[in-house]
Amino acid sequence: MLAAVVQGSDPIMTIAQTSPAVREGSTAAGAGRLYAVLGGLYLAQGIPTYLLLVALPPLMRESGASRTAIGLFSLLMLPLVLKFAVAPLVDRWAPWPGLGHRRGWVVPTQLLVSAGIASMALVEPDRAGTLFAIGICITLLSSVQDIATDGYAVRHLNGRTLAIGNAVQAGSIALGVIVGGTLTLVLFHKIGWRPTILLVACLSLLPLVAAIWMKDRAVASPEAPLRRRASLFGFFRRPNAWMILAFALTYRASEGLVRGMEGSYLVDSKVPTEWIGYMSGAAAATAGLLGALIAALIIRKAGLTATLILLGGLRSLCFLAFALNAFGIWPGIAVAMSASAFQTLIRYMELVAIYSFFMASSSDDQPGTDFTILSCAELVVYLIGTSIAGYVADRFGYATLFSSATVISVLGIGLSVWMLERLKARPSRSR
Repeated sequence: MLAAVVQGSDPIMTIAQTSPAVREGSTAAGAGRLYAVLGGLYLAQGIPTYLLLVALPPLMRESGASRTAIGLFSLLMLPLVLKFAVAPLVDRWAPWPGLGHRRGWVVPTQLLVSAGIASMALVEPDRAGTLFAIGICITLLSSVQDIATDGYAVRHLNGRTLAIGNAVQAGSIALGVIVGGTLTLVLFHKIGWRPTILLVACLSLLPLVAAIWMKDRAVASPEAPLRRRASLFGFFRRPNAWMILAFALTYRASEGLVRGMEGSYLVDSKVPTEWIGYMSGAAAATAGLLGALIAALIIRKAGLTATLILLGGLRSLCFLAFALNAFGIWPGIAVAMSASAFQTLIRYMELVAIYSFFMASSSDDQPGTDFTILSCAELVVYLIGTSIAGYVADRFGYATLFSSATVISVLGIGLSVWMLERLKARPSRSR
């Protein structure tokens, strides 16, 4: 039975639901419960991630840790990039069958993550080596939990709930920035290191309450024995798999170039660092939540393909504003800060759209594996961009960096449109 991913006639948005399981969002009450569950699960992931990657480096530096040691904390991203290797295991095996398949992964990993955060209170913030060891354990556990949560979302979001469900995910990411990043930085100067870390550890446990409402039972059916075992090769055996993967590698290929040097550019443009801090927190609280909602509404009205093209065009205009500012053609701090805030809004809107596409392209047989492969591919390209952005800026200047990002963004959108049209012409069964 075919179901549209959103209201409308976008061929890319059509999913073949081969699973006999009843979708949790089939009623209004069920949809509300599903959104609450997904919001809690994704917030539980966001808090430790932004604690480690946003709040911890400046706190360590302020406490006397070396810049070299702090720079190595970017390696904490590696589990997020390499998690596709263990995704088939999470799809195949339930460690605690009594809890359910996905919940059996979510509950123990979150308990261990919160314990890991609490253990950081026993270490001074200038002890980079010990904090890195704890951090890598936390990100490994969070990566496994992420696979289970994504698999649960793919299995339970349907045509009527997919766009809103991904808006909830993006909004939870924004809240994770606020709780794990902004709140930690503020509390550190109010109550100190240990109370702050212990409070964040407790807050990271609260979203786990959402696991109580997870409908995570295996549904017996005649088709169940015919399902293939989850594997990485299972993704590539599917029709259009390489085209979908190419889209994941292409659509946001330019973003890392800008995001990698955006903060440095604002500092070099004489924007006070406290302004940058307040803007990042405010942007996550407003642009993140608002952008996620706007994107969901646009998807439901215009379809996913049109939304992806629109957001790609707006992103290119934002990069162009950075370039014109760097060239001095459109000068001023206000221009740079406005471009940064607008970039944040577009970024959260793109997360809703692209994750909706990834979920629509994931099979029901191995949802966590398929979605993880696509999200990891996107993240790899982003990290490549951030890693070379500093070199390009040092060698050729900000103007060249932002101009290159604009050109790559426009070319990427053109290529993405071509691939979306090819996928429309060759539809395949996904879920």
